[in-house]
Amino acid sequence: MKYYNINTPEEIVNFQQAVIQGIGSNKGLFVPHEIPVLPQSFFEDIEHKSDVAIAFGAMRPYISAEEISDEKLMEILSNTLNFNFPLVQISENFDVLELFHGPTMAFKDVGARFMANCLSQFSSEKQDVTILVATSGDTGSAVANGFHGVKGVKVIILFPKSKVSEFQQYQMTSLGDNITAVEVDGNFDDCQALVKRALHDAELNQNIRLSTANSINVARFLPQMIYYFLAYKQLKIKKIYKDWVVSVPSGNFGNITAGLYAKKMGLPIQHFIAANNANDTFYQFLKSGKYVAKDSKSTYSNAMDVGDPSNFVRIMHLYQPWENMQQEISGAVISDDETLKTIHNVYEARNYLLDPHAAVGFAALAEQLTENQHGTVLATASPKKFENVIQKVIPDFPNTEANLNQCSKIAMKNDYAAYKNLIMNN
Repeated sequence: MKYYNINTPEEIVNFQQAVIQGIGSNKGLFVPHEIPVLPQSFFEDIEHKSDVAIAFGAMRPYISAEEISDEKLMEILSNTLNFNFPLVQISENFDVLELFHGPTMAFKDVGARFMANCLSQFSSEKQDVTILVATSGDTGSAVANGFHGVKGVKVIILFPKSKVSEFQQYQMTSLGDNITAVEVDGNFDDCQALVKRALHDAELNQNIRLSTANSINVARFLPQMIYYFLAYKQLKIKKIYKDWVVSVPSGNFGNITAGLYAKKMGLPIQHFIAANNANDTFYQFLKSGKYVAKDSKSTYSNAMDVGDPSNFVRIMHLYQPWENMQQEISGAVISDDETLKTIHNVYEARNYLLDPHAAVGFAALAEQLTENQHGTVLATASPKKFENVIQKVIPDFPNTEANLNQCSKIAMKNDYAAYKNLIMNN
């Protein structure tokens, strides 16, 4: 499989090059040359396959055996998927896919661990790599954990000041070693802009091998396809055959992009809901056909506080003309008040606790699901990571100890010169 740069199509690379570069020239994202369609037999007996075998079938077409052998890919996937992805029934037509049983209690553990394992394989062959990451919360935690102690890899994580939970900050700042956490006086979009600028800085790239572990990297977003396949496996085991709708809490849109790829590979998802909080750039695009990036707004579902989602261009690339997108994706905007109300109501009625992001997805699905459909909400993080929000409606929700006094971070203004100096001297 070859990958090409959306902005510069003549730039063609293999998987390894796409992973190590992270982003192409002219700030273009890499996409596969084609999306392979899996044979129908793959889905007919998917309920009898192991999770790793399903993941191997989904990922093998995207990575040549010359780059990663069958044996090594199976090993990488086994290391990535060594926790559960339960599909929890909430009502007859409603379930929640829990993606937070990994080490940092967030869905991004899958992509981060997969990429870390791939880079560990690749970096042993060439010079060391410095990974640049911007996070609105969970990406930083997952990347820090996934890459901690990986030989030949250094990681610099930017997170916005006062806009991540205490627990998320603890996960990013408590590891040390090859992980450097930087608190930026700005928002997520500021952090993301700094990373993208550095990746295209000629002087930096002459001296340091740079890459990124944000979902703009193909090794971050592609493996997120896997848990859509694992959800379908569980639906078949439960003998649920209604038209399937998946509601995806969406920030930088890497997660829903992975789902769209899975659908085009043959996974029978009828429809997607891109569930937004107040950061409604994509929702407004679906209404008008005009993409207008915005400054991000702070909400209770902070990992989705993205005003200019990077993966939008990958979604646009899948749908030409853009109106075709409306047939397979709808949008929703859920306020903070609606988020709290959903957390409270689901807990009271079903004794099930949603985190703020899953609550956004749940509320969106409740608005749009019809009687002849079955809906799945992606629960992207554990409620334990957002106790300050949960306690607004469930006051006795317990506190998690996170002693930030024992952690290490660097405070920095939203200043590229300071960021560049940090990278050069890290």
